[in-house]
Amino acid sequence: MKNTIIAMVLMASVSAHASQELATAKGCMSCHAMDNQLVGPAYRDVAKKYAGDKTAEDKLVQKVVRGGSGVWGAMPMPGGLATEAEAKILVKWILGAKK
Repeated sequence: MKNTIIAMVLMASVSAHASQELATAKGCMSCHAMDNQLVGPAYRDVAKKYAGDKTAEDKLVQKVVRGGSGVWGAMPMPGGLATEAEAKILVKWILGAKK
């Protein structure tokens, strides 16, 4: 049991690190940060806004893939920077940032 818990903690840590690296590689961190608003909102603010919204993951994946504007201000977020599979990884990571 103890080894299972340790393995789960390590997997979560590796996943968070991998998602941070993916966000950096895709250019997301040029406009976003975990705790501070830059050009776009802080990821923790996004997670708080969509907490409890069962449709959030699908909506945000499409926003990452296609781009969009108007939710957090007039500055548009460009689309086409991540595949749908990459966007799913990024969105799960972002929505888990509410702590």
